[in-house]
Amino acid sequence: MATIAVLGTLDTKGVEHQFVADCISRHGHQALLIDVGTLGAPQINPHISREAVANMVDLDLASLGDDRGKAVEAMSLAAPMILSTLFNQGKIQGVISLGGGGGTAIATSGMRALPLGFPKLMVSTLASGNTAQYIGAKDIVMMPSIVDVAGLNRISRPMLTRAAGAICGMVEAAQAEKGSQDRPLIFATMFGNTTTGVNHAREILEEAGYEVIVFHATGVGGRTMESLIETGVAAGVLDFTTTEFADEIVGGVLSAGPTRLEAAAKSGTPAIVTPGCLDMVNFFAKESIPAKFRDRTIYVHNPQVTLMRTNEEEATAIGVAMAQRINQSIAPVSVLLPLKGISAISSSGYVFHDPKADEALFSALRSTLRSDIPVIARQETINDPAFAEACARELLKNIDLKVQADRERRRRGN
Repeated sequence: MATIAVLGTLDTKGVEHQFVADCISRHGHQALLIDVGTLGAPQINPHISREAVANMVDLDLASLGDDRGKAVEAMSLAAPMILSTLFNQGKIQGVISLGGGGGTAIATSGMRALPLGFPKLMVSTLASGNTAQYIGAKDIVMMPSIVDVAGLNRISRPMLTRAAGAICGMVEAAQAEKGSQDRPLIFATMFGNTTTGVNHAREILEEAGYEVIVFHATGVGGRTMESLIETGVAAGVLDFTTTEFADEIVGGVLSAGPTRLEAAAKSGTPAIVTPGCLDMVNFFAKESIPAKFRDRTIYVHNPQVTLMRTNEEEATAIGVAMAQRINQSIAPVSVLLPLKGISAISSSGYVFHDPKADEALFSALRSTLRSDIPVIARQETINDPAFAEACARELLKNIDLKVQADRERRRRGN
């Protein structure tokens, strides 16, 4: 039997949360009702009161008055504390919540504090819209409530019954996975224009005994990978496709944010970095490209995605910014440069072939990187099997160097 947190504003949606809790009990699991309401009295008796939740952040509920905005903001700070505390103590194995705008903001702030893989389900009136601000880089499942969470009726009752079944199924599936002996993890980044190279490198790493998890370098992919690296679960990072950094510096639509490349560096995770697809900045349909870029070299990847070739000035800025982040590395890291082409469309004869822009990028990296960080230049394209193999072998070497250093540190500590 698992314990599933049922978290919500029980002053306005207590009946609905109690209904879900009862459904969970019928599935053979225990429901832990947590109140994050602040205005009226709770409609039902919670297992964890709003006062106990507020105490997690030294919040005086009386100070909120009847200001709903302040209430949502305050409980959005407290919800992560109560859920992460319960998780760390091993007291919950899943979480579900129901809500409108305020309830969704509070509950998902708490869910984002939980690790990837932990079952999280948000039944929300906002689930059919843009949910990026609620999900972030976490695996929160958003389920449309269809109707408002305002009473039990012939539409809401079956929806909530299925939501309870869904979270129970997620918890049961997560429990079934426990005890499996997984191989050590390597995270890799890939784009359509680097797929061939990543796949070849992955084969070599898998033969060496690693499980390779590939992230699509589309902004959310990079952010998700960075958040996972921070948890320390990765043995190494094959950062083969750093294209998100071009979008961050130049202003494309697939940026992973300014902290991209920092997680491996700061967490001490061995890595290799290549300038994969830094020849391109991503935009949506061609007409979405800002007017200032209209005279640039453009490639229509598909009707929804248009690529713009980076120029020498942009390439220099990208190289400097990347190197500054790589320089924060406290574990072995190497930078590999494919001198004949940094994407499938930048080698000789292809639309993005621009040796001067590539050289500006390479020069910026070389001149800005710390002197002790290896820079390995190879006379191949990024998708050449020889280049992919060199990346895989260099990463395996860096992982081994980290293992040896850790072993020596433990020996000296003893």
